[in-house]
Amino acid sequence: MRSDTPTNASVVVPRLATVPGETSSQDRADPRPTALPFLSMKDMMTGWSRQTLARQFLMLGGLVSVIAMLMVGAVVSSLIENVVTRNAAATTALYVDSVIAPLLPDMQQTKNLEEQDRRALDETLSQGALASRLISFRLSASDGTILYAEDGDLIGQAAERGEMTAQALRGRVAADFASFGDTPGPILRIYSPVLQPWSGEVVGVMQFDETAPDLERDLWRARVFSWLSVAGATIGLFVALSLVVLRGSRTIDRQRIDLGMRVRDLSVLLAQNQELHQRVQGASRRATALNESYLRRVGADIHDGPAQLIALAALRLDSRAMTGAGKAEDRLREAQAVKTHLDDAMKEIRSICTGLVLPHIEAAAADEIVRQVARTHEKRTGTAVRLSLAEIAEAISTPEKICIYRFVQEALTNSFRHAGGEGQVVALRTEDCALVIEVSDEGPGFDAAATRPGSLGLAGLRDRIESIGGTFEVETSPRGTLLRLVLSMDGRTKE
Repeated sequence: MRSDTPTNASVVVPRLATVPGETSSQDRADPRPTALPFLSMKDMMTGWSRQTLARQFLMLGGLVSVIAMLMVGAVVSSLIENVVTRNAAATTALYVDSVIAPLLPDMQQTKNLEEQDRRALDETLSQGALASRLISFRLSASDGTILYAEDGDLIGQAAERGEMTAQALRGRVAADFASFGDTPGPILRIYSPVLQPWSGEVVGVMQFDETAPDLERDLWRARVFSWLSVAGATIGLFVALSLVVLRGSRTIDRQRIDLGMRVRDLSVLLAQNQELHQRVQGASRRATALNESYLRRVGADIHDGPAQLIALAALRLDSRAMTGAGKAEDRLREAQAVKTHLDDAMKEIRSICTGLVLPHIEAAAADEIVRQVARTHEKRTGTAVRLSLAEIAEAISTPEKICIYRFVQEALTNSFRHAGGEGQVVALRTEDCALVIEVSDEGPGFDAAATRPGSLGLAGLRDRIESIGGTFEVETSPRGTLLRLVLSMDGRTKE
């Protein structure tokens, strides 16, 4: 008989240890450095956190899916192999039992087989279907004594009782599909119980080996189908989950980018708001100082103009000619002089009031305001102002209208004062959602760096414009000067 020792065991070759202080031949022959870069747990966690959610899921989920697929595939394949092997063994055992059982005597009463029983078994196992299917056959009693074997020397000896034999003695068919001894391939070794015909008691065990090429093919096919099924189901589930995670990751990344852009825009707006707030605060402080300067200038104009004329008229009234001591002609001449001084004082007062009091501009449009200021300037100075005005459909607040009026008035006054009113032009237009007003002349220009910080003209215009959120610009050269006012029209409603 063949040996029962399986030949499909793996051989493990132990690795030779290197004596401390010595270098192996392989290490000596390899000049390349063997040190690997060390990555700390913190570095690995940082690198992992930098990956996108989709990539993290693909890496971690792929690893888990592969491990789960291998575990489930191994379990399912093992279960299928056991079921197929057990069914094949049960079928073969039933067939062999149906052929061999009628040839056996009452094994409960007989501990040895007679010569004619062995001859009948030899003839049956060497002819017919059993001869082509069975490689070896052994019959043993319930106590383990071998009653029949191909090798006659084994008859009467005690057989080894393994797990398979114990299952057969409990009335169950046991089988093992593997390579045994020097067999060229795996064989099906079956342990089948021998039952007493009437009582059903187990009285012996039949052990026989069968060549099972169909079983090997069926097992291979079952393994392939089981692995393909498990792999297909795992891959399908992983792909479906990956698509969902990928879509969610893209949505999160897109929202993260949008949120980053909004935060950046808000940061820019916050910086601009902070800058505007500082500009408004500075403009308010300078406006307070300039208002005091305006009041001092108005007081000086009143003191140096109308007040002096009225004082002179008062002195004329106190003269001897007016008190009755002089002649009538002298009294009339003094009265005419007093009236002249009072008329001049009234003119001065009206001139000052004209510069301080605004006309009714609440209902006027921007082009009408500019046109009105230009016409008033022309009448007062006798100079010409060329206009280039566009209609503005956006609504303009009253403070902005006042700012436009004062800007054009002051710019034309400065042009007349410093350039003699030569080539005066006022332009009104919209540009990139902004209202732009430009006042230019063809005078000799001036040195902007030499302008006194406390001067009321340009400084007052800049503070007035910046206090309502506008922009004031000055361009000057020997060919002329240009003053520009820019007001944002973004978000305005149509009038």
